[in-house]
Amino acid sequence: MLELRRVSKYFSGIPAVDDVSFSARPGEVTGYLGPNGSGKSTTMKMITGLIEMTAGQILFEGRPIQDDLIGYKRRMGYVPEEPYLYNHLSGAEYLTMVAQLRDLPERESAGQIDGLLRLLSLHDDRHASISGYSKGMRQKVLIAAALLHNPDLILLDEPFSGLDVGSALVLRSLIQELAARGKVVLFSSHELDTVERVSSRIVILHRGKIVADDSIAKLRSLMELESLEAIFSQLAVEQDSNAMAREIADLIHA
Repeated sequence: MLELRRVSKYFSGIPAVDDVSFSARPGEVTGYLGPNGSGKSTTMKMITGLIEMTAGQILFEGRPIQDDLIGYKRRMGYVPEEPYLYNHLSGAEYLTMVAQLRDLPERESAGQIDGLLRLLSLHDDRHASISGYSKGMRQKVLIAAALLHNPDLILLDEPFSGLDVGSALVLRSLIQELAARGKVVLFSSHELDTVERVSSRIVILHRGKIVADDSIAKLRSLMELESLEAIFSQLAVEQDSNAMAREIADLIHA
């Protein structure tokens, strides 16, 4: 289990994440939601160990991740929000590099890389430079790199970014399949319909604080709302979206 206990992160004395506590369990998909600037990506970066907490604890299987950060990272797969890749490498070369950095057996990883490239419809472009890849192709490379070493903890920050409809459907099913096989899956996305279909539990962050942490069914029942979009709008969206849309249309004289 991944557990956050009263985690905070301050930048120049201003809280980006403020006293956040929640857990993500094996066999479940935990959706992590919030408006832009709510602290989602900051939380993800703390969970990955990319940035340090100001206060609190992050534990995996009951142990603080700082006790053995390298060992913890060996068991984690991460798809970041921004697809930073080495553009001079090909897709196959990038995944081979990742396998080597992960110290994976060469023969076995070569077969896995070839299989992943085929299944993700990248095989025909496996030797082409990543600089020529579309955003969706880059995203597929990141997903393959995150899963190549069979991680126990999978962190996905906007994983559907740039994916076509078919690829998004595959990823949606893959997330559920990995959770069913006992993985801890935490993912953040702006695509509320996808989050609602995939997630077992929802954590909603607003201005750095948790405003909801429960199953979608319970949140619907408690708030007497029909959809995750309605729940999110009530808890984390400050403006009236319909009124704002009318004002924009009026402004351009539509």
